[in-house]
Amino acid sequence: MAEQGIDPGCLPPVRGAGRAGRRGARHRYGRGRSRGAPGGAALVAGVLAALLVAAGVAPSSAAPSDRGSGSDGAARFVPAPCPERTEPVPGRCGFLEVPESRAAAEDHGPSGSRERHGRTIRLAVAVIPAASTRPAPDPVVFMEGGPGGDAFGAIPFLIASGVNQDHELIVMAQRGTLRSQPSLACPEIDRFDAEAVGLPYGAPSTGQRLVRAAQECRDRLTADGIELSAYNTTENAADFDDLRTALGVRHWNVYGYSYGTELALTYLRLHPQGIRSVAIDSVVPPQVVSLPWTWDSAREGIGAIFAACEAQPGCRSRYPDLPRTLTEQVRRLEAQPLTLTVPPPGGGEPVRVVLDGGALVNLLADGAAVPSVDVPAALDELAHGNPERLARARAAGATPAVGEVAHGLTQSVACAEWVPGSSESDLLNAGRRAFPGWPDTVLAQAPQLPFEHDVCRVWNVPDRTAVQRVATYSKVPTLVVSGTFDAKTGASWGPYTARTLTRSTPVQVPGTGHFVVPRSPCAARVLASFLDHPTAPDTTCVAGLTPTPFTITPEPEST
Repeated sequence: MAEQGIDPGCLPPVRGAGRAGRRGARHRYGRGRSRGAPGGAALVAGVLAALLVAAGVAPSSAAPSDRGSGSDGAARFVPAPCPERTEPVPGRCGFLEVPESRAAAEDHGPSGSRERHGRTIRLAVAVIPAASTRPAPDPVVFMEGGPGGDAFGAIPFLIASGVNQDHELIVMAQRGTLRSQPSLACPEIDRFDAEAVGLPYGAPSTGQRLVRAAQECRDRLTADGIELSAYNTTENAADFDDLRTALGVRHWNVYGYSYGTELALTYLRLHPQGIRSVAIDSVVPPQVVSLPWTWDSAREGIGAIFAACEAQPGCRSRYPDLPRTLTEQVRRLEAQPLTLTVPPPGGGEPVRVVLDGGALVNLLADGAAVPSVDVPAALDELAHGNPERLARARAAGATPAVGEVAHGLTQSVACAEWVPGSSESDLLNAGRRAFPGWPDTVLAQAPQLPFEHDVCRVWNVPDRTAVQRVATYSKVPTLVVSGTFDAKTGASWGPYTARTLTRSTPVQVPGTGHFVVPRSPCAARVLASFLDHPTAPDTTCVAGLTPTPFTITPEPEST
């Protein structure tokens, strides 16, 4: 039986290629406004159930500890009202107070006493009760993607997916993100993203505008005294370790997606105590993530969509040889870009967009701007002179959610941990291996991360690859979930990562893209089973899945 997964945009569009959701185009491995999560009645039912529990139907196990401090005595949890949101947080909230830089926070004086230095930052926390009246004693803590995404924005989708059915759900805004203090938002980059839909994707002049926006943001943040080098995955992981102790939780389960998987694996490597199980969804392996790596994932995800079309007789007959069609259109648009004026997908005033080879590739790699079920139709329409579907997808980026994405965290992680160690030539060669015959002007920019070498030169944070680009070896039970249509974090990286996790269960969900659990009812059931039985989850539903049928449009009239 085919899996009727929900495929509409659940990721942010690429920089300057449209914004299918609230996430900015610089939000690399995150999701967008319409996360592709189950909606309607399921979402309402989940929220209502959690609200009933919050009203007193069941006790909450993750109470702040009497000590009120983290593992090193520096962190503490402070109760506070939940932030105001369109969808209220169905639980209780507060802030975790931690040092901005743990290295700077402690200094041993001549007598051996510890002295506190540096600023303290505050990370927003929500504790959402289990829907069950007899919840399990071990909560689930969620790690958001990005880096730089709004973790609180994931709460409705986590509830709708049943993550808090039998377990309390703990959500913390990562350092520097929306609802944390300080926030490393970069409205300068948000404004660039809005302008970029009308600019050639990979043109040097476009890159210069982005670099200027990044420089302005960096100058403003550092003038405020923010130590950008402290916003990294190691400190991020230590924050979660402090959170567990500050809340008085003995054991919990970790669920992270996208960049949150890299964070979860780092956390497991550095702070294994208190971890009952780990679930990672859309895997970013810390030991290999880099700019060239992005081309491998793009090739795998796009190639899987094309292979699935080939396996469906109607799609194969209607859209023959999609790889050739894509190559032809990339080359044609890069040589002769189209400039169009189109209304954004959600309506509103028409905007000017430029559709060139780089923009096309990144719309497809994004996975949200053009739903996978529509990719063959969109390419066929483009080949027959109708770029409307793709142009409107790119136009979505003209209305950014200014300030929602913490580009400062994005860049601090990317420039310290992903970009060092490979050159522009390495990136270009990886693109040539992935897509032979494509123009070098397209292949010179990493999917989702264009001009990153230039941006990192002005962002200027220390190289951390020696301490971060490390594999995690663990016996903690781990669920490793991937979607075969994921062009951001290719599905094969799941089993690759599982090789060093000796009690792991790798699962690949056919026909599903980035952030699998909210997209796939089967994946949600697998996660629930894993949380109940971490060493023996029930994965039987996966075997019967096939990709949703692709959109079939009428044959174009002959001219």
